[in-house]
Amino acid sequence: MWDFSLSGALALMARTAPFLLFRMAVYFAMACAYVIATGTGAAVGYGVGQFGDADFLASSTLFGGLAGFGIVAVALYLLREYLLYLVKAGHIAVLVELMDGRALPDGEGQVAYGSRMVRERFTEASVLFGIDQLVKGVIAAIAGLVEGIASILPIPGLDAAARAFRGFLKVAVGFTDEVILAHALRTRAANPWASAEEALVLYGQNYKTMFRNAAWLAVMIYGLSFVVFLLALAPAAALVYLLPGALSAGGFVFALLFAWAVKAAVLEPLAITCMLQVFFKTTEAQVPDPDWRARLRELSGKFRDIGGKAAAWASGRRAPAQPVAEPA
Repeated sequence: MWDFSLSGALALMARTAPFLLFRMAVYFAMACAYVIATGTGAAVGYGVGQFGDADFLASSTLFGGLAGFGIVAVALYLLREYLLYLVKAGHIAVLVELMDGRALPDGEGQVAYGSRMVRERFTEASVLFGIDQLVKGVIAAIAGLVEGIASILPIPGLDAAARAFRGFLKVAVGFTDEVILAHALRTRAANPWASAEEALVLYGQNYKTMFRNAAWLAVMIYGLSFVVFLLALAPAAALVYLLPGALSAGGFVFALLFAWAVKAAVLEPLAITCMLQVFFKTTEAQVPDPDWRARLRELSGKFRDIGGKAAAWASGRRAPAQPVAEPA
């Protein structure tokens, strides 16, 4: 069925408890920011709504809450590079060290050590974020092979089934792109772009194993997230009841935010740990297949971009992590 050990992954989670607590503090603070901003916006809208009729009161309260929610959403979107750099990648760095049996240094906390390891490999947040975005595109292209193969097979209904499967894989591969970043941390790569290129080839030549395990994890993690959402509905509805005005959808949104925080802080690192187990075990002693490298170069422009940036890095020219807009 699957090739990972849940008990082993949970044991690693316990050993990285300081980082897990850090993730929980970050993501639950983000969820609280959404709740506070939404409630404050609703309160301001409610105050403004006192100058109009009942319909104006309801609409101003609703739009005030939406404005507060939107402000936080924009702020967190702008901070997404640093969240990946400081939170996700740092935790992966610590997990890789423990999985390889390397002792963490004394006198340095896990969060500080993980951040230092990431800085040594990726130098700055924009490099890591640029690699992560291109890697996601390449993995999506590999998933697209399923639909492409199905389209040429004369089996009724297979094309629609392949499209549905591809949609599911888009969800499942959300747990796999960090695996590519882990390869650079594990190999102590001096060129992070070249490491990503190598890891993607290894991933591609083992895509059946990687996708199968990612699919199982997607079912488990999203199933658990849905259970958390259901459990959070009652307290979230009670919180909305205390807010001014009528925000009938507020309980649903707040419960969704809480479930997202639990998924991002606890369930997602568990899934990533499982995928690291699978990738390291499957690719042990393997070398990148030249045929798969050529196939990926033909299949994905993003893979070619990674190769170009790897060459630029090796020659000492630090190509921008993300494309720079040409002047008009």
